[in-house]
Amino acid sequence: MLSILQTALELGLMGSLTVLALFLSYTMLGVCDLSTDGCFTLGAVTGAVAALAGHPYLSLPAAMCAGVLSGLVTATLQTRMGIDSLLSGIIVNTGLYSVNIAIMGGASLLNLNKTATVFTALRDALAGTALAGWYKAIVALLAAALVIAFLALFLRTRLGLAIHATGDNPDMVRSSSINPAMTTTVGLCISGSFTALSGCLLAQSQKSVNIDIGSGMVTIALASLLIGRAFAPRGSVAKRACGAVVGAIVFRLVYALALRLNMPAFMLKLVSSVIVVIAIAGPYLRNRYPELARRIRHGRGEEERNA
Repeated sequence: MLSILQTALELGLMGSLTVLALFLSYTMLGVCDLSTDGCFTLGAVTGAVAALAGHPYLSLPAAMCAGVLSGLVTATLQTRMGIDSLLSGIIVNTGLYSVNIAIMGGASLLNLNKTATVFTALRDALAGTALAGWYKAIVALLAAALVIAFLALFLRTRLGLAIHATGDNPDMVRSSSINPAMTTTVGLCISGSFTALSGCLLAQSQKSVNIDIGSGMVTIALASLLIGRAFAPRGSVAKRACGAVVGAIVFRLVYALALRLNMPAFMLKLVSSVIVVIAIAGPYLRNRYPELARRIRHGRGEEERNA
């Protein structure tokens, strides 16, 4: 059981960076970025190539810069070319498949077994201690804490408040002499950098990266974000961001338990879809329950009177 919790914690913390990216783009900016899968893979392959070249620590900023470029392209399609936000995400996600293959040198798999990564130094430093087996979780926790701190501080700035306002009411932002195209671009670039960083950490944690490593990440991240709302539906940015991280861990724990119960791996995407449906429809159905219960009681009363 401890190994299941540890795996869920590690994967949840690494994936939480993508959840925090959606927290910024979807919750704050009001844009559902469907380029997440491709951007996640872009960060993974960029970081892997940098690590293979002997620069494990440079792989982190390199992956984040690649994510910024992905967000920039997505935002440009939306704000400068008049393409719908959902369609622009799909277009970028499709194009990134070819870009990612090109970065990998035409291969579909990169092996990092004999390569130093961002986890190597901490693993060696903790060797022989009680925390020796937790080095991946520690690195991922540090990354998540830094991202949460950044969001908590950034969203208090004038630009951060403008990004939040753009998601709430772009017309009001425009009337305040703030360009919503600029705020959308900045928001998607930052979101893309978080997603790419998440992919970079996961790839180096697994010591390998394949072209499908980001498949389904947008569904997983959205499900985790919605689960996180149950833990922190309101409050400060930091509190809601922490709730999103908890949601990512809980989601991965559900995944791990499903595998523990011998559920076939190909069923996990269905599990993700069901969790998203429950998380989205749950509040609506809960609000509708009194009305449905009243109708059921009314129907039973009519049947008894007719009998």
